[in-house]
Amino acid sequence: MTSTTAPTQPSATATAAPAPGLTPRVLVRRELHEGWTARAVGGPVPAHVEDVAVPATVPGSVHTDLLAAGLIPDPYLDDHENLVAWVGRCDWEYRTTFAWSAADTPGADRHDLAFDGLDTVATVVLNGTRVLSSRNQFRTYRVGVADLLREGENELVVTFASPVRYADRESLALGYRPQVNKHPYNAIRKSACSFGWDWGIDAPSVGLWKPVRLESWSTARLAAVRPLVSVDLPDDAASRAGHLATAPGRLAVHVDVERPSVVPDDGALAVRVVLRGPSGEHDAEGIVSAGATTAVVTVDVPDAALWWPRGYGDQPLHDVEVTLSDGDARLDGWSGRTGFRDARLDLTPDEHGTSFTVVVNGREVWVKGANWIPDDVFVHRVTRERYAARLDQAELANMNLLRVWGGGIYEADDFYDLCDERGILTWQDFAFACAAYSEDEPLRSEVEAEARDNVTRLAPHPSLVVWNGSNENIWGFGAWGWDLRLEGKSWGLGYYTELLPGVLAELDGTRPYTPSSPWSGTLDVHPNDPDHGSMHSWELWNRQDWPRYRDDVPRFMAEFGWQGPPTWSTLTRAISDDPLTPESPGMLVHQKAAQGNDKLTDGLVRHVPLPDDMDDWHWAMSWNQAVAVQVAVEHLRSWAPRTMGSVVWQLNDCWPVTSWAAVDGDGRAKPLLHALAHAHADRLLTVQPRSAQGAVSSGDSTDRLVVVVANDTDDVWSGDVVVRRLSFEGVELGAAKVPVELGARGTTSVRVPRDVATAGDAAGEVLVATLGDVRALWWFAEPRDASFTPPRLVTEVHRDAGAWAVRVTAENIVRDVALLADKVHPDLRADDMLVTLLPGESATFRVSGPEEALAAVEPGALVAPRVLRSTNQLVTGRGRR
Repeated sequence: MTSTTAPTQPSATATAAPAPGLTPRVLVRRELHEGWTARAVGGPVPAHVEDVAVPATVPGSVHTDLLAAGLIPDPYLDDHENLVAWVGRCDWEYRTTFAWSAADTPGADRHDLAFDGLDTVATVVLNGTRVLSSRNQFRTYRVGVADLLREGENELVVTFASPVRYADRESLALGYRPQVNKHPYNAIRKSACSFGWDWGIDAPSVGLWKPVRLESWSTARLAAVRPLVSVDLPDDAASRAGHLATAPGRLAVHVDVERPSVVPDDGALAVRVVLRGPSGEHDAEGIVSAGATTAVVTVDVPDAALWWPRGYGDQPLHDVEVTLSDGDARLDGWSGRTGFRDARLDLTPDEHGTSFTVVVNGREVWVKGANWIPDDVFVHRVTRERYAARLDQAELANMNLLRVWGGGIYEADDFYDLCDERGILTWQDFAFACAAYSEDEPLRSEVEAEARDNVTRLAPHPSLVVWNGSNENIWGFGAWGWDLRLEGKSWGLGYYTELLPGVLAELDGTRPYTPSSPWSGTLDVHPNDPDHGSMHSWELWNRQDWPRYRDDVPRFMAEFGWQGPPTWSTLTRAISDDPLTPESPGMLVHQKAAQGNDKLTDGLVRHVPLPDDMDDWHWAMSWNQAVAVQVAVEHLRSWAPRTMGSVVWQLNDCWPVTSWAAVDGDGRAKPLLHALAHAHADRLLTVQPRSAQGAVSSGDSTDRLVVVVANDTDDVWSGDVVVRRLSFEGVELGAAKVPVELGARGTTSVRVPRDVATAGDAAGEVLVATLGDVRALWWFAEPRDASFTPPRLVTEVHRDAGAWAVRVTAENIVRDVALLADKVHPDLRADDMLVTLLPGESATFRVSGPEEALAAVEPGALVAPRVLRSTNQLVTGRGRR
């Protein structure tokens, strides 16, 4: 019996076709996903679960197995989280049997059990013999079992220790280190947020969360394949500024080979690489020398079709096929995709501090992004279709980057594949978040092993453009009082500045790395200095108010956000409180932020009164979240190129909860998603206050206004910027017109004359700026202080091409009209929200969904006051004609 931890990456290629002229030799990969059962074997097991073996799904988790068996309630509903807390404190045994015969794999001299993911502290026993112990959710395992397999039936047992009790024990063994949870998640290599977060459910699970296989082979196999691309960009700045369709490229395929034993007289092996795609077909061959286990095969592509982020060009992908052979016998194969692009991060000192600019193929990218968390706390439930739905929503919001946050997981291949196809850049954190981590053994070896596994697996993806060592950990050490509490113990810095960049230098080297987020470019500068590198902004949500987003001009904003409730359908599905109030028991269970409701209230009442009605409260908080974040994003965009990115917290949720997400735990878009679509528009007008020094604080006068024109396209944008000050009745009180011509990816500002920018009646006037069909508004008073009247809306509703068309015409000024279609049917959605209508203006909302949902609609329900919402309602009461 032998054991190894070599990556099992090539397993996805079991069906790869043999190279022409080669005879397949024995290589059989057999999934072991059937016949599993799970039962509790230790801990506080309830009586109704004792000695009960339930059918288990692989890949899966014990929570979902128990839920399917009817032994636990749905943890996502009401206070069921508390009712199922015992699950994470128990030990669990998974068991299956499988038939095996040597006759099925003639000539094979190796038989390996391969585990792509064990969650988390596991002992694997085959036919009564322990073959493997694991303690890391994020890595793969492989163990040779040829001497243990039996003709006929074989028994495989995997026992998982309680993650809660293991983390507690390890926190003592490793020594106390600060973290932000009630569980010491930093003492176990498991998804931190599975233990709960300020938006997440506390439901740490166990199980075989990724595939498990029996692999039979002989002579040699591909242990790892890393296709790394490089691009030879032109040296002159003029060429880089334009759009390059092709450039000389190189594909270097790094191959690691496992042999049953490595001895000098092992024969040489051949490696053939074939590249197919928009750049044509290219191939090359290499040799794994006798006694060696590695090779690099290089394919030169004179005119490689370049991969670009969405909005900057196309996303051509190339198929890569790798074949390992011995003479005329094919031993193993690997297939995947990659794209040719160059990625770097510009951290250049300048007159403002230190830049932080993502550069792809020599072109600076203004990042319009969001942070990504696991889309389900039981991560195996996230399918390719579910990833695609979330990415659809990211595209609806005009995003071009997702940051995979370090408190979650390294996502499934499907996530990165889809980002590759769509041109959505990915920023990948290593799995460290908001905590100090021991650098001692055994944790250090686990960290290195998981880094090697995941760098190898993710390296082919062109969408991956930034590696990041940790989330907030360097900032935490300096600002959160860790130093005295650690008393000299290691806290993870060596991972972020030595181990992880060392692994990347060895295995990747084609994309940039930062040790943490936020990061100022050096340990000598405060990590969250807005003038240097990336910044996180949480003072606004926690203690201040959202207009103060304008106080800072960061170089890159990697985290910021505002809370809001889930959509009404999601909220009322998950919480059955009667009556339902902001402070009812279920609502508080589904609000995980410290003093979250108080912060929601304090952040609202400066803008609109606090409603007493729950329906109105829900709309008010949803509106406030959307407006807060839109204000922040437009401010950040207005400072390009000094500021070069905005990554909002967060795109998605992992369960139904009040949170910072734009998409709730049931996958429904909140108003925030549409606010982001507006703020991320390729062509944006935004009215911004400026002081004589540039930035403006919340206490400064607002009569210094500029119209910022932001053009995030490759075309010139020209025309007249027309600025008008209007009364709420639509009467023009002042106007100015300034011609502009703005080049590709440019930003400029137009000063609003003082007589136009100064309101005579702040409560009853609005500034309207237009350039062609693009418009921006500036309100001189908060809604609660403004002279809004109840909305007078004339509506028309009719079926149109598989949707309901809702035309809304305003007789008075109506701010931020939103159609909350899910209140009519949970499966309905409107194509836009937060549209302001001046007197006489109209807008048409398209409401789509499954045909059965559309057919069930009574048209008048789509324009009922609780569905057709506006800001006016929040300050005047409901009203519609």
